[in-house]
Amino acid sequence: MKVLIVLAHPEPRSLNASLKNAAVAILQRHGHEVVETDLYRQQWEAAAGRQDFPALPADERLIYNTISKKAFLENQQSPDIAAEQEKIKWADVILLQFPLWWFGMPAILKGWIDRTFTNGFGYGTGGRYGNGTLKGKKVMLMITTGASAEPLGPHGIHGDIIDLMFPVHHGVFWYAGAASLPPFVVNSANNVSEERFATILQDLEQRLVSIPDTAPIRYRMGKQDYDEQEVLQSHFATGKSGFALHLLD
Repeated sequence: MKVLIVLAHPEPRSLNASLKNAAVAILQRHGHEVVETDLYRQQWEAAAGRQDFPALPADERLIYNTISKKAFLENQQSPDIAAEQEKIKWADVILLQFPLWWFGMPAILKGWIDRTFTNGFGYGTGGRYGNGTLKGKKVMLMITTGASAEPLGPHGIHGDIIDLMFPVHHGVFWYAGAASLPPFVVNSANNVSEERFATILQDLEQRLVSIPDTAPIRYRMGKQDYDEQEVLQSHFATGKSGFALHLLD
């Protein structure tokens, strides 16, 4: 496999960085190719703006959707954006390693998506929800959380982690064509002993080496399951609500 690992944590001695380092070592030991993106180390610019388009005249209005597609097609994007897009195109598998902050990704990782998944690359390509330009690629979120597993379960007060990650799994990657695997979650991450860390690494190795055989989260396809107004056909909705509506039976 060709694997891109994106790390979003400011501390190189953190649990997240340690898991990223372990993942690199495990994958390489099993013969896979790995490329890394360390967003904080690279001082990634999280906020989309005029800096993304060096050729844009100073007096021209920035309509981001329009300008981003023109810049992508004409190879006039900021070099940092183009470099990350090349990594994504190269990879068979994308791993995102991050802590759960306020029930979502850190801002710098959201900014990586905002700036990298541009019009013409991540969307606006003529295909979406399983048929975008990332079709055939796999994604796995590697998440650390301060909470224990129960509050992030189906009946937990925080909400199910799968529901919390729906905007990433479905709204970003499935929209762009990539299939998401069930996430690798380390709960109670503020209290990890050496003994527990060793167990976590064993679990991580098992998840990583089994990526080719792991069934993805099975979301519905666009045109075949939704009507002309992009609303789920009524016979699919029986007995379901919320995000579960968009999962295949």
